[in-house]
Amino acid sequence: MSFPPENLPAVPVELIQDMKSFLRIDHGEDDDAMKQFLRSAAHLCENFIGQMLITQSVCDRMPVGAEWQKLKRRPVQAISLVEAVAPDGATTALPSSDYAIDIDGDGTGWVKVHAARGITRIAVTYHAGLAVDWAAVPTALRQGVVRLAGYLYSHRDGMDAAGPPSAVTALWRPHRRMRLA
Repeated sequence: MSFPPENLPAVPVELIQDMKSFLRIDHGEDDDAMKQFLRSAAHLCENFIGQMLITQSVCDRMPVGAEWQKLKRRPVQAISLVEAVAPDGATTALPSSDYAIDIDGDGTGWVKVHAARGITRIAVTYHAGLAVDWAAVPTALRQGVVRLAGYLYSHRDGMDAAGPPSAVTALWRPHRRMRLA
């Protein structure tokens, strides 16, 4: 599963400063480029670990099924709204008696509609993410993002056969959530 990179919150100045310190850069000429490399690295981190870094509101639209359905993003902090989606796209909140929700210990969110009554699609709004902001992201993940962004920045003009530093995956691997298909 891939998380859209546009869903990442803005990169704070402190994270850019961390990258500058890592690269031993003391000018601000490349701040915009560094910001883009940090966003790319954070996007790659989310896809590698299978979890969103920063908590935010997410809405999944899915067909109604008779079984429990898994939400796309993790870790789910709270499921706030389940709505019926009409063919024209209009939404109507379902009464809580018409569905069940659950969040596993690993942060996987689930929803099940009890009585479909002609409903074919639902929209589920929930909050998912590991941390409330970049400062609260686990240190190993944050360091991996900075290291990968630094690598991308320093190798932007040429190819490097060695690839990204293995330290990045070593920092991220303990946070990785595997899914078997």
